[in-house]
Amino acid sequence: MSEKDHPLSDNVSKHNIPYGEHPVEIDNGHPPGLFVLFFTEMWERFSYYGMRALFVLFLTSSLVKGGWAWERDEALRLYGIYTGLVYLTPIVGGFIADKFLGYRMAIIIGALLMTLGHASMAVETEFFFYVGLGLIILGNGLFKPNISSMVGQLYTKNPAKKDAAYTIFYMGINSGAFLGILLCGYIGEKVGWSYGFGLAGIFMFFGMLQFAFSKNLFGKIGLGPKHILNNDASVKAAEKEAEEPANVVRDRIIVISVLAFFTIFFWMAFEQAGGSMTIFANDYTNRVLEGSSATIFKWVNALLVVVPMLILTYVLWNLFRQTYKKIPISNLFLGSSFLIIWGIIIWMLNKEFSADATEVPASWFQILNSFFIISLAPIFSKIWESKLNPSGPVKFALGLFLLGIGFGILAYGGLSIPQGAKTASVSMVWLILAYLFHTLGELCVSPVGLSYVSKLSPARLVGLMFGIWFIANFVANYLAGLTGSFIDHITEQYSITIFFLIFTAMPIVAGLIMLALNGTLKKKMHGIH
Repeated sequence: MSEKDHPLSDNVSKHNIPYGEHPVEIDNGHPPGLFVLFFTEMWERFSYYGMRALFVLFLTSSLVKGGWAWERDEALRLYGIYTGLVYLTPIVGGFIADKFLGYRMAIIIGALLMTLGHASMAVETEFFFYVGLGLIILGNGLFKPNISSMVGQLYTKNPAKKDAAYTIFYMGINSGAFLGILLCGYIGEKVGWSYGFGLAGIFMFFGMLQFAFSKNLFGKIGLGPKHILNNDASVKAAEKEAEEPANVVRDRIIVISVLAFFTIFFWMAFEQAGGSMTIFANDYTNRVLEGSSATIFKWVNALLVVVPMLILTYVLWNLFRQTYKKIPISNLFLGSSFLIIWGIIIWMLNKEFSADATEVPASWFQILNSFFIISLAPIFSKIWESKLNPSGPVKFALGLFLLGIGFGILAYGGLSIPQGAKTASVSMVWLILAYLFHTLGELCVSPVGLSYVSKLSPARLVGLMFGIWFIANFVANYLAGLTGSFIDHITEQYSITIFFLIFTAMPIVAGLIMLALNGTLKKKMHGIH
């Protein structure tokens, strides 16, 4: 699940005492504050990806089905503009938090704006639809860069655990995406678009309240600059002491810029998930199941839903056990939101098991990415902490290769679709395998990118470095929508296989170039692995 957040640089000295008095530690080396941020981000991603799952489907659905009957290319272009701007506004949001609001207040205001945005979209008029998009874009700008910055601050004394911490955090991100796509997508397609959009906003609101009442765990982490920089002279001294020589800073900035450039090729292809791959699921994939196939799907779907929820509930219980005295109100909101989610899941599964025929929602396939991440993230976290841990450029190259293989599988699955066909009925297996390989690639790129930018950025240039990072993501997401909008043209002129082969070749070539640059980039990291 594509996520390019803004972790704070860890280049604050270990002697930074004001930051050291904040986080409450626990036995496994990860503070409970990490899991508060885990769940806060989970609900934000629930809202974002829940709405994104419905975005293109709503716009392209017929008027009879309650949609707006837009052409595919129009919907995909708007999708590209929206997802692009979502990754542009964090540049401003990060600056505002750094200089004025602090991370905590920026997160709360951003969450409130996004709540209002989802509520606005639930009205389903053109005016409120665009107002809602605007509010979500602005709110995301304040929320996205700053919650991951707080994760970075939790590990200023223990940077060795940062890759593992961001992979755990990434699991939270994708748990939210999983639940959002599953529940908002199901309710939007099966019950009504307004209900799907509205549900996204409800849990964004719960996430905001849960975070707002958890301040006892964070001490001075995330406070505004007046509370830290002006009152704690030792922070300034620590940052000055930690400053690297100019040539080292320059080289590391070059590495960040190169990694940011190559993320364009990754996310430009990966973000077809919400665009052309959703269209492939909706129009070219056999989603009507009967007999034993329907029964098997119902049980598989139930396991896909229940197992991750049990894991998340276990994480929730551990957090409650450690923090019930410190943040009781926060835990109350978090526990209430889980009870509501369990209720919706039980209702949904009961409805599906009672139905005679089964039609898999087109949005359902997007949950596979999140499910695979929830399942595989702990394995990758262990690998990155072991002796098998490769360099950052090698991880990026592996991610690009795996992404290309996923699109190659889709290209092969589309061989039976005639040139120019608007509909078809190919097996669901191809999409399932594609999402598996895309997820393996994502785990090699996205959380690793978060960690490397965090480790390589000098403290005084954090905002600028993540500005570069988010500009790359803005370009990638815009290009994803733009290139996806050519699906009809390429399918009519050639075939859908040719369309997906383009996204096969592009990341593989980029991965080969990244491998060739590995030695040079490792030298320019100056000891950071």
